[in-house]
Amino acid sequence: MALMLKSATAKAAVRGSRQVTRAAIEWYGPDRPKFLGPFSEGDTPAYLTGEFPGDYGWDTAGLSADPQTFSRYREIEVIHARWAMLGALGCVTPELLAKNGIPFGEAVWFKAGAQIFQDGGLNYLGNENLVHAQSILATLAVQVLLMGAAESYRANGGAPGGFGEDLDSLYPGGAFDPLGLADDPDTLAELKVKEIKNGRLAMFSMFGFFVQAIVTGQGPIANLDAHLADPAGNNAWNYATKFTPGN
Repeated sequence: MALMLKSATAKAAVRGSRQVTRAAIEWYGPDRPKFLGPFSEGDTPAYLTGEFPGDYGWDTAGLSADPQTFSRYREIEVIHARWAMLGALGCVTPELLAKNGIPFGEAVWFKAGAQIFQDGGLNYLGNENLVHAQSILATLAVQVLLMGAAESYRANGGAPGGFGEDLDSLYPGGAFDPLGLADDPDTLAELKVKEIKNGRLAMFSMFGFFVQAIVTGQGPIANLDAHLADPAGNNAWNYATKFTPGN
């Protein structure tokens, strides 16, 4: 019985490894998916070879023709994608919690920060025992200090004491990967593709949240609820026509 279980486990591990390897190969190289699908032949720039994750062969403006520029843009995109994923999660989570009866103070993302100017300051998650911010200047100073130090260490390739030296600035691994998700190269290759794809969607989502906040004065969950309740009356087209001449 033990031998049978061991054999089944080994076969499952091999099968899983093959699936990950196949999935990783599908997103890299000359046979990767292109932005025009089967009509992309001849329209993909020669400098986009499929070496990096998220390369669909689309660069009509030629922004990545220079290798150094391409490297800088790629780094900027990944960093912004990660912040956008965190930001999108932070925008919708408070509204979802408040909607389900969890006391949260101000749950709308673009209004929440103003609580710091109220008597008693801003309490993270509505609990003053977690983070009790009372000074916008102190909050700004701490943020600039911590973020500035983190970005400086990342850009310079390490922190004082040798921590983080000789690590990749975008995918450092090591202490920054406590779950060991990047231990297998094929798994890492696939996760890079998933990260940039989800990050690009998150950047579009954040842009949508900004526009919705300006136009409707509501958060994303409130806008979604209003649209689901009346799809014909609450949609982007109807809001856009309000800004046309004569309205």
